[in-house]
Amino acid sequence: MQIPPLSSINDHNPLMNTFRLFGFIKIKHSLILVFLFLITIITIQFTGTNPFFSLVIPAWTKPESTKPESLSDSSCSEFFSMIGEETISVSITEFGGVGDGRTSNTEAFRNAVEYLKGERKGKKSVGVVRLNVPKGRWVTGSFNLTSDFVLFLDEGAVILGSQDPKDWPIIEPLPSYGRGRERLGGRHISLIHGNGLRNVVITGNNGTIDGQGKMWWDQWWNRTLEHTRGHLVEFMNSNNILISNLTFRNSPFWTIHPVYCSNVVVKNMTILAPLNAPNTDGVDADSSMHVCIEDCYIESGDDLVAVKSGWDQYGIKYSRPSSDIIIRRISGTTPTCSGIGIGSEMSGGVSNVTIEDIHVWNSAAGVRIKADVGRGGYIFNISISNVTLDRVKVPIKFSRGANDHPDDGWDPKAFPRVKGIFIANVVSFNSKKAPELLGIKDSPYEDICMKNLSFFGLSSSARWHCEYVSGFTSQVSPPACPQLPLITEDNYATRCSFT
Repeated sequence: MQIPPLSSINDHNPLMNTFRLFGFIKIKHSLILVFLFLITIITIQFTGTNPFFSLVIPAWTKPESTKPESLSDSSCSEFFSMIGEETISVSITEFGGVGDGRTSNTEAFRNAVEYLKGERKGKKSVGVVRLNVPKGRWVTGSFNLTSDFVLFLDEGAVILGSQDPKDWPIIEPLPSYGRGRERLGGRHISLIHGNGLRNVVITGNNGTIDGQGKMWWDQWWNRTLEHTRGHLVEFMNSNNILISNLTFRNSPFWTIHPVYCSNVVVKNMTILAPLNAPNTDGVDADSSMHVCIEDCYIESGDDLVAVKSGWDQYGIKYSRPSSDIIIRRISGTTPTCSGIGIGSEMSGGVSNVTIEDIHVWNSAAGVRIKADVGRGGYIFNISISNVTLDRVKVPIKFSRGANDHPDDGWDPKAFPRVKGIFIANVVSFNSKKAPELLGIKDSPYEDICMKNLSFFGLSSSARWHCEYVSGFTSQVSPPACPQLPLITEDNYATRCSFT
């Protein structure tokens, strides 16, 4: 599949991006209205309570309206604080690196980082240190980074993950998971790893880090995995991290995984994996706070972006929430999972998440909130707005009942609490189903508020499916379920407010 240019990724009008899928690059607003009118005629729907279909055209698509504030060039990259000047810069070739696509450079990378770490600590005047990776194909096993450090990949530089599992050592499981996510015991370390670090940048001139994950995916498919697969890049217990301007490919498992971190920015990234590659999430913010994920194009075999915070009793005990997270201007496709997912590992709690300006196509779900009995934890105060979906099976989905637990020690009385989910300005074309919102009987989801939602192309029999949820809707078509009654705009503003 051809990857859209970065200029298209940074086009912040999701409706215009949708029309680009049909080839209308220079379409005028008047033609947009004609196009929407034709869709209305073609997809007229009838409900059991109203013999006439009422079209809701989002206000922000009308010619006389202005774009919402979120459809702008605003950025959350200020979560990352600029680090000091670079005082030492070395190339991987100075440590014996050979970029021929065959020679192992594991020791070269490890020695280079250790050298820079020693220089920084041994000389008081040394500020930020930098490791340059020039054009070439640099095979390596896992290596750890250091603080006050820049890893810079030149154009044409490709770091390749080793095909020898021994080059991905086993480390302890995360305490909020209690075991490897896929197998009992430890887990393989990520290809590029950092623990307890501060002020780290991974960037370049669109260089590439390729995990060569097929070896690991085959083990997963064949059920021959002995330990949980490693991520492509993982930071633990770290602060002030920036990942930008690169292409990440073929991660064995989740691609970018900040866990127990703060002030993390992932920006201007292209993240790619085969659409059938298992669990190759793009970015998973996990038990972390002040995380910014913006201006990224992602194709994966799992969620494009997910927010997590630990697994059942281990996540409850460790109690490290994810909070103050902004996800914006994300485009991509995932045929088996969600554009944006929250959960299902959310036992430490998730709150204060802003998701905006999202464009997803050919996917199983647009936005999905996943929880289950035994998770405990909470999902509070989530704002989702300005979402464009095309050929997405279920545009909005709240799911439960995965029966996915780490071991027999999970608590069947640990119910998740979900309250304050605010969804606005969603346009979905060619969806198979209306939204599915399934809460939990012993812990119903509260304050579910939805405004200005239009789902085109549904069959006349399509209905919202809601269980154990309550809230309100305004300007939603087709009409929502009885659990989310329609109210006026004035009442909506009073009853539904994101804080």
